[in-house]
Amino acid sequence: MKHIATWIRECDEAHFERVFREFPEARLWNARAGSVPWEEVTGLLLTGGADISAGFLRQPIPDPSLIKNSDPARDAWEFESVFRALRRRLPLLAICNGFQVLNVALGGTLHLDVPNHNHPESKSANIQELRHIPGALFQFPRVNSSHHQALARPGAGLIPEAWCAADDVIEQARLAGYPFGLGVQYHPERDPLYQPIFAAFVGQVASLGN
Repeated sequence: MKHIATWIRECDEAHFERVFREFPEARLWNARAGSVPWEEVTGLLLTGGADISAGFLRQPIPDPSLIKNSDPARDAWEFESVFRALRRRLPLLAICNGFQVLNVALGGTLHLDVPNHNHPESKSANIQELRHIPGALFQFPRVNSSHHQALARPGAGLIPEAWCAADDVIEQARLAGYPFGLGVQYHPERDPLYQPIFAAFVGQVASLGN
């Protein structure tokens, strides 16, 4: 059994349960619900959630009202988990707010209010058309983008691979020179179309010994 550390909101649990039913060799440890056995962990999954708390951001915040429903306890766990994973070079998959956490942990900044991306989940299938760099790890032509913040300046080593064709918002990036480090601004857990992302991630997790 391979062990993946994560923090998943209650409202997202059903999505990730569906995704990981295909991978019985992997177990998710949800830090929201209990402690994570880090001595056994061989991967980190950062999922969607509320905005990063102001105290963790590395930039001026001209309008504090743009930071919505932040969870400092979750932020503290996720930032420490990113540093743990990077030190051990564990496979890392970062989704939506998790992508933003990864970027900030690497020294990057955020756009604090992005228009036309915060669509309700019920309307989120295949919303934004993307453009990609040649050789991008995944090249979905359209994605289910649902967020109101996004990457501004990429953090150290984070290489953008895909942008929203309409406004150049970064929708996908990878960690250069890292075994498996992928961040996506969209929500692959909400549609089986994106299952190859999780297959690649779990494949890398499974390649590591406990």
